[in-house]
Parts: sequence; structure tokens; C-alpha cells
Amino acid sequence: MSITKTRPEVLAPAGTLEKLKVAIDYGADAVYIGGQAYGLRSRAGNFTFEEMAEGVAYASAHNAKVYVAANMVTHEGNEKGAGEWFRTLRDLGISAVIVSDPALIAICAAEAPGLAIHLSTQASATNYETLEFWKNLGLERVVLAREVSVEELREIRQHTDVEIEAFVHGAMCISYSGRCVLSNYMSMRDANRGGCSQSCRWKYDLYDMPFAGERKSITGEVTEEFSMSAVDMSMIEHIPDMIENGVNSLKIEGRMKSIHYVSTVSNVYKAAIDAYLESPERFEEIKPALVDELWKVAQRELDTGFYYGTPDENKQLFGARRKIPEYKFVGEVVAFDAETMVATIRQRNVITEGDQIEFYGPGFRHVETVVKNLRLAETDEHIDRAPNPMTLLHIDVPFAVKAGDMIRKNGSGLINLYDKKTGLAKTVRA
Repeated sequence: MSITKTRPEVLAPAGTLEKLKVAIDYGADAVYIGGQAYGLRSRAGNFTFEEMAEGVAYASAHNAKVYVAANMVTHEGNEKGAGEWFRTLRDLGISAVIVSDPALIAICAAEAPGLAIHLSTQASATNYETLEFWKNLGLERVVLAREVSVEELREIRQHTDVEIEAFVHGAMCISYSGRCVLSNYMSMRDANRGGCSQSCRWKYDLYDMPFAGERKSITGEVTEEFSMSAVDMSMIEHIPDMIENGVNSLKIEGRMKSIHYVSTVSNVYKAAIDAYLESPERFEEIKPALVDELWKVAQRELDTGFYYGTPDENKQLFGARRKIPEYKFVGEVVAFDAETMVATIRQRNVITEGDQIEFYGPGFRHVETVVKNLRLAETDEHIDRAPNPMTLLHIDVPFAVKAGDMIRKNGSGLINLYDKKTGLAKTVRA
């Protein structure tokens, strides 16, 4: 079967209604959310039915789609009420549900006909025979396991026409396709039923436990405190491989992350797709800027996961990060007065007169300036420093900005010093 190259959708995470709207404003063609049942993110600010209805209306008005993750592993009794729940999603206009448990798949297919079903990455689909199996059961799309390589992806696409969704950005789970029980043991929370406590990100040491006497670390001065913390995935430099191999949806991880992250990453991947489909040369031209932009919101180092081989020890975090973001999210534009050139902003972090800031917006727009004439919006009183989040502020700007543009502060002056011999790293002010 020949591979048909299509424009893939940008599929962004949305842990809240605010993030849903931001993701769509910044280029997402679809968003995935969680409801208040059957999902794996119990702390992600999951959507009520009323919020889903508002989100679907907003998405429809912007030619976007909303998917709901229902990818928990059900134990006896967990599936009760699922049929009614799926019917409600269908009637609200949800475009698809993302499911891994065969019981929930069967219930959805039988009791909510017309609601599309996408197979979750939790189901570990790694070959085309598996995709064909699920296609024959009526599923429209399969989210591939994160462990699939580009070569395997190509082989899969050559043998099936079912829609393929693949992760391209975000955190990597230490367990196969995210099916982990570490949290069950460490914190008595079931990761496969929404309770992951990210135990793999905790700091661990190895101790000698004698029958008598105190326990003693056998590693001495611990320079590498993380034992199994993977770096994050980023396929931004390899978007051509994803498009040329017929991926239908490029998925971004991070329902619990900020609007700064959601807006930036959605914006970047949309720009990357647009550039490559314009011409490969255009993509190569803007690629460095795309990479730089993602580093502004990176929580960990970035790599390509399993796409180009099994990750080695260099794709793990054992000590402090070897590279850190140089920007901090500080606010968003609420309004702009073109006559006075004054922007009204909603503050998210500390802003100080004289800060070097960057405005960015949909369409990969970026402009920099300095905070000038900072004042409270309510009284127009001049202040030197605004420390309280969600305060409305006025600042003078030398260029036009738009409501919804985001603002980040440049250069907290932080750099990372990293010694490859010792593995020691520390953050200092430049």
C-alpha cells in the first residue's frame, strides 16, 4: 500500500476550559480533554458536562474538534454507568473518545453508536496487524505506543489505512506505554485509574541495610539522584518524517501543564507543519527558531524518544538538568488601545519596571520590548513591581499587540553549569 501524505492535525492537551480555548487559538486542530470519569488524570481539572458543551461550541466555531480521554483500566464495577456517560458525550458533540479497555470499547460501540472510538496509547499498538484488528472492530484511529520507531511507523502505514495518531512532544513514561504500577506501591494510588503520582520522578538512593546499626548509602555523596527519570520527547526537527510517513495526528502530551506551555507548543507545531507543506526549504529555514521556541517552555531536556532507536543512558536525567529555560511566563494581553499604545495585561508572575519581555501570539508572531510605565489598571497608579498573580496592569508598548497574546520575561539571568565527568550540575545567576 502506498503512503498518502496528508496534512496532520495538531492535537493539543487541554486540562481546563481555558487551556482548550488557548490551544485552539494558538493553532490546535483538535484538543483532548478528560471528563470526570474513566480518565487517567484525576488532578488535571477535568471537565464537567457543562464545560464540555462550552468547549465543543468554541471548537466548532473555530473548525476544531474535541476528544475525550477515557483510557483507564477498569476493575469490576468501574464500568457501571459507562453507556449513559458515552451517550452524553456523543449528544454533546464530542468528536471521539480515546479508550484502551476492551470493556469500555464494547460498551461505547453498543450503547453510543455514532461516537467515534480512538485506541489509546495505553493499549500498546506497535504493529500493523494490531491496527487492522482494532479497525475491524470499528475503531477509526489508533494512537501508537510511544515505543514505535520511525521505521516501524513506515511499515505500519504501508499495510493499513486506519488513522494513525503519534506522540511528538512531551513527557515520556518510564513504563511500557504508560502502564505503570509504581505509584500503586509508592503512594497507594492506581496510575491506571487516574492516580499517577509520578513516582519515577522522585529521588532515590541505594542503601546497605544491616541487621544492626544505621542504614548507610552505598553510593556515598550522591551526584545522580534520579534513577529512572526520562527526558522529554520533541520531534520538532523531524516533522518531515511524520508527514512523509502518513501520520494523521501529531499529539502533544501535557494536560496538566500551563497555558504558556499549551500555547507555545501548539503554535510551534502548527508553524512547522505549515512551513514543511509550503516547502522543505522553508521548514529548514525556520527550524532553528522552532527549536529555540520550544526550549522556552521545556521542563526537561528534549530528545526523540524511541523514534530513532532505543534511548540510552544519555536520554535519562540522573542529576540536575543540563539545560534550562531562559524565559518565564508573566502574563497575557487582555486588551490593547491603539490610540494610546497601552496594553492591558493579566499578570501571572512577578513583573518589574524595566524587565525585558517578549510578546508572542498565534501565527508564530514574536516581538520584544522593555516593561515601561508599569501601572495598576484599576487606578492607573504607577508601580515599580507587580508581585500578585491575576492583577490587571497597564504598560506602554511601541507596537500593536492583540488580546490573547502571551508575555514571557527574558533571561531570569540563569545558566546551568554542568560537569560531564562528575555529573554535577548547578544553576547560577549569570
